[in-house]
Amino acid sequence: MRGKTAEDLKLLELLDPVAESVGYAIVRVRLMGGVERRKLQIMAERPSDGDMNVEDCARLSRAISEVMDAADPISGEYLLEVSSPGIDRPLTRISDFESHEGFEVKLELDRLAEGRKRFRGVLAGVEGDQVGIDLEGEEATAMIPFDWIIEAKLVLNDELMKRGAESRAARLASEQQTTE
Repeated sequence: MRGKTAEDLKLLELLDPVAESVGYAIVRVRLMGGVERRKLQIMAERPSDGDMNVEDCARLSRAISEVMDAADPISGEYLLEVSSPGIDRPLTRISDFESHEGFEVKLELDRLAEGRKRFRGVLAGVEGDQVGIDLEGEEATAMIPFDWIIEAKLVLNDELMKRGAESRAARLASEQQTTE
C-alpha cells in the first residue's frame, strides 16, 4: 500500500533509507502521470509524533533530490512533491491502523470479501496481521487480512478534525515553550 506499482516499490527501496537518515518515515510514494510530465508524490511524517511541517517537507525534499539526481531512477522529467499525509491520511502500515483505532475508515480490498471489495466502518484494532473494522449494522467485528487491503483512508469527520486541532494545539504549545 505504501507503493502501488512496481516502480513505486523500487523508489521506496531507494528512498526509505534517505528519509530515515534525516529523521522521517515515508507513508506513501506515488509516481503519477504520463511519460512526458510525471509527478513523484511522497507523503512522509516524523515517526516521533506523526507531524510534518513545511520546513520538514523542504528538508526531506532536498535530501531526496540529491539521491534522485545521483541515482536517476526515473526516465524523463518529473516534479517532486513532498507533503504531510494530511488529517484524512492514507493508512499504509499496520502501525497506522493501530494508532487510528476508533476512527472511521474506508477500505478497498484486492479481492471480494462478503461479496464486496469496499468497506466503511470504525477501526476496531489489530490482531496479528488482521485489521478489525466495525461495520454499520453488523454485530461482529470484521477481521480483514492486512495483505488484502490495497487502499485505506481515514474519513474526514468532526471527530478526526477535533483530534487534528488538539494535536496542532499541543504542538504549538510545545514550540512556544522551547522559544521562551
